[in-house]
Amino acid sequence: MKTFSAKQSDLHHDWHIVDATDVPLGRLASTVAQIIRGKHKPTFTPHMDGGDFVVVVNASKVKLTGNKLSQKTYFKHTGYMGHDTHTPAENLLAKHPDRVIEKAVFGMLPKNSLAKQKLRTKLKVYGGAEHPHEAQQPKSLTIVTSKAN
Repeated sequence: MKTFSAKQSDLHHDWHIVDATDVPLGRLASTVAQIIRGKHKPTFTPHMDGGDFVVVVNASKVKLTGNKLSQKTYFKHTGYMGHDTHTPAENLLAKHPDRVIEKAVFGMLPKNSLAKQKLRTKLKVYGGAEHPHEAQQPKSLTIVTSKAN
């Protein structure tokens, strides 16, 4: 048996659209991260960019479960002593809802230069329902919000 390794000519990038209305942030981020990496495809190769483009709309309506809306903070440090800032998730979601989803998806990608490139080019997040990517004819992707027993 031979191990399959995808070539650039084998890769095909599709477009997906995800509505983030009332979807838990972690579940949304893990699904989007898998699609961006291309793990849902049989041609997945870790060192190649075989993932699809993802457009996330209604980012301001994403759901943070439990007390995360008031207790979760995002840390930033300028490099100077004492210059660290802790931004509550509630404030960041109100001002920049796209950054909340981008940070969650980035946390679920491997920490390498390919992941940063994938996040920069393949993830498009919009706070409202409108987006400028209608010409790409994205496929609608639904995320299951709870497990059915």
